[in-house]
Amino acid sequence: MRLRPWLTAMLLVLSAVSIALAQGRGRGRSAAEEFPNAEYDGRFVFVRISYSIPESFGFRGGGAPWSHDYPRAERNFLKILDELSTVRPRTDASTIISTDNPELFRFPVAYMAEPGFWRPSEAEVTGLRSWFQKGGFLIFDDFTGNHWFNFESQIQRVLPGARLVQLDATHPIFDSFYRIADLNQTHPLNGSPSVYYGIFEDNDPTKRLLMIANYNNDIGDYWEFADTGFFPIELSNESFKLGINYIVYALSR
Repeated sequence: MRLRPWLTAMLLVLSAVSIALAQGRGRGRSAAEEFPNAEYDGRFVFVRISYSIPESFGFRGGGAPWSHDYPRAERNFLKILDELSTVRPRTDASTIISTDNPELFRFPVAYMAEPGFWRPSEAEVTGLRSWFQKGGFLIFDDFTGNHWFNFESQIQRVLPGARLVQLDATHPIFDSFYRIADLNQTHPLNGSPSVYYGIFEDNDPTKRLLMIANYNNDIGDYWEFADTGFFPIELSNESFKLGINYIVYALSR
């Protein structure tokens, strides 16, 4: 499915993203105005899961953990997805939604940042469980260290008895668009080796993968800063490849 040499294409698209971002900053609009919630029209939409936190909680200048890297991460990623794949996403908008909102069932794939801070209500737990049962696929990203324990605890509330299985490069999700043979990445800030975990339907590895967790990784960070030179381009490229694989895998199963 490689439409052209991926590095050349990636560099071209990253250049286009950089120009677009510069134009957006020149207009002086807020992040929400530049990337509004998408009205459902049947096209693929990048969905970010929101969740409640205490009002007094301080995080990265006051932003909620679930909003980390928004909106630059999805905006850059969607340009790459549109350019390099046959998925035709909305590139002008995304959707932020909680798991107790019935509108979530319109969308087959979602993304959650910072699940180390995720403490869903009972309604959110029930909504997410139902969404998984209806065929939803969730990408957990941007958590490391002891944040694992909260993530694992909340997943058990959503899917009691589910087993988190470490995935290796032989799993089809790493060969759904790009062939990713090397999963040797690290967390962008602390350098911890990245590990990928999944949960299978009925705990059966021959059945559908319900979710993937990028533990000790933050592909959203690499997406966000892809046009700035803050990280080596090789890391951004690998993270875009992972994201495209996740979307293609989820939409084709």
